Amino acid sequence: MKSFNKNSLQNFYLTLPIIYCLLLLTSCSVNKAKNDESLKKYFEENKVEGCFTLLNNADGKVTVYNMKYDTMRFSPTATSNIFYSLVGLQTGIITDEKMVIKWDGIKRFNEEWNKDMDMVEAFKVSSEPYYQNLAKRLGKDTMQQWIDSIGYGNKNISSPIDSCWLNNTLKISPDEQLGLVKKLYFDQLPFRKSVQQMVRDLMLQEKNTAYQLSYKTGSGFSQDGNAIGWLVGWLEENKHVYFFVSFIKSPLANTDTKKVSIQITKSILKQYGFFEGKK
Repeated sequence: MKSFNKNSLQNFYLTLPIIYCLLLLTSCSVNKAKNDESLKKYFEENKVEGCFTLLNNADGKVTVYNMKYDTMRFSPTATSNIFYSLVGLQTGIITDEKMVIKWDGIKRFNEEWNKDMDMVEAFKVSSEPYYQNLAKRLGKDTMQQWIDSIGYGNKNISSPIDSCWLNNTLKISPDEQLGLVKKLYFDQLPFRKSVQQMVRDLMLQEKNTAYQLSYKTGSGFSQDGNAIGWLVGWLEENKHVYFFVSFIKSPLANTDTKKVSIQITKSILKQYGFFEGKK
């Protein structure tokens, strides 16, 4: 094996500061984002904390409110249904989005969950029993393989396979959520294009002549007991796409985080001039 001589070693140490500076410059260049404090009012009027991130795909510009939350990881709650749906369809455990999974007969607090349903309905109502059943059918080894494959959050599914996305074992950051939905939109995930299209169709919420709005919500609790809510997706207007993530947290357990996250997100997008077909 070739060894360093004294001069080579000295040269190596002399170049370390240069390498370090270059790394700093690189990291800064990829983390450039405009901070918009004007968005704070939407969180305050709803008595929640959180963050919002918007990526304009046309020019790569990123707008962020409350950067400190943007890279913090939290339980994905029902936003993980995006990932589980992709894996279920890719592996054939779910033949298509119309395949019905039978209700287990256990009555839960959400009446919308207490019946047989297909993936279209389960995705819409964020059915925990549906996706818990799916997770059990997939098994831990298959789930770990796919989570590692796309680098989903902290990649930790060490707790029971049917609850890891609910009990703060599996966690993901708003920044990572943004990257995931962007890859999904452009068929850049390691799943068949037809599978990615099916999941995109599941996420479509509003479609008219002015715009198309696609997203997935998620509600639950963080490790410190705060109620949390997610809304992740994209908005298409005049053939341009904008990706966004909203995350909220509240010390009040009865906060309707789904309603609040939708309200905050739409208010912000409206402030930015969306929904009129002019962007």
